[in-house]
Amino acid sequence: MKLNQSFKKIFHLFVLFGYSLAFAGSYEDFFLAVGRNDPASVTRLLERGFDPNTRDPQGRPALFVALQKESLDAAQALFRHPNLDINALNNNDESALMMAALKGHILWCKQLLDRGAAVNKSGWTPLHYAASGGDPQVIAFLLDKGAAIDATSPNGSTAVMMAALYGSETSVSLLLARGADIKRKNDLGLTASDFAARGGRDKLAAQLKSAAGS
Repeated sequence: MKLNQSFKKIFHLFVLFGYSLAFAGSYEDFFLAVGRNDPASVTRLLERGFDPNTRDPQGRPALFVALQKESLDAAQALFRHPNLDINALNNNDESALMMAALKGHILWCKQLLDRGAAVNKSGWTPLHYAASGGDPQVIAFLLDKGAAIDATSPNGSTAVMMAALYGSETSVSLLLARGADIKRKNDLGLTASDFAARGGRDKLAAQLKSAAGS
């Protein structure tokens, strides 16, 4: 009897060990497929029961990784899975919508929002990321969907500040036309004009300073 129990324990350990090895192989295969934009392999692993919300070693959900790497076909394969968590955040509190906004993928922004992605969140927001990118159409779209124009990051920065530093002048103009507070300061006392100056955009900095003073 004791021998049979010992045999069963050993058998279960071998099964568990084999499962762990199989899972480890699937894990590596999964993120390799995501990285090389291989939707067929992604779909095959998902159909075998692989979790679409699995995170890579850096804590990034698979959909976030796919959008960051421009693996859009792989991203679409993940998006079709009914158990995908659209609002999953990585270790830096970033969402898939934030990455889509940064990359200027307005169609992805649309389908993420249609499926329930949060347009507003505490800390950095999709609008901050859109303003840091180069596509004002994404900014306009997010604002139309209810994005808070003067939402503040953890250090008090707003979207217009990010646009002044990283984005296009068209994005800055759009945000101002839609009502962004040009006089607002972040926790370091910096305005949008100061952000533009830090980015070497002296002409824009002067324009913003003049507008803030008027």
